[in-house]
Parts: sequence; C-alpha cells; structure tokens
Amino acid sequence: MDELDLTSAESKATYDEIKAYILQKYDLKVSSLYIAQVKQKCGIIERENYNKAKSGDAKQPQCPSEKEAAIKEALIYFQML
Repeated sequence: MDELDLTSAESKATYDEIKAYILQKYDLKVSSLYIAQVKQKCGIIERENYNKAKSGDAKQPQCPSEKEAAIKEALIYFQML
C-alpha cells in the first residue's frame, strides 16, 4: 500500500467537519441527529447506536427540508454520496 493511499475511514468526514462546512457555507447549525437521519435516508450505513431510548415510542425531531438539502450537499462535497 502506498503512503498516500487513504483507508475508507480516513476519507470520510466527521460529523464536526460536516457541521463546520454547513455553518460556514449556509450559516445554518445542524445537529448530529439530523446528519444521521439524512445519511440513513441516503443509504449510508451507520453503526448501531447502543444509547437507545428506553421507551419504544420516543419522539425524535425530523430534519427540516432546508437543512436536509444543506447536509446532502455537504455529503456530496465530502464525496460520501
């Protein structure tokens, strides 16, 4: 393997990098929950969350459409889509 080759984990942006990109470009603050929801909609598989809600009917806020579009654009920018 060449020293310049990246592993698949190194080529992915972190949630903090995605948040910073969206804040700088769109002046929007997005939560990790919204990023995870958009990644799930796009078919990007996340690892299992072990901090699940104790009740099965726990309500989660849904990502607004303008933030969803910004997150998708950021995922494309970071070549994750």
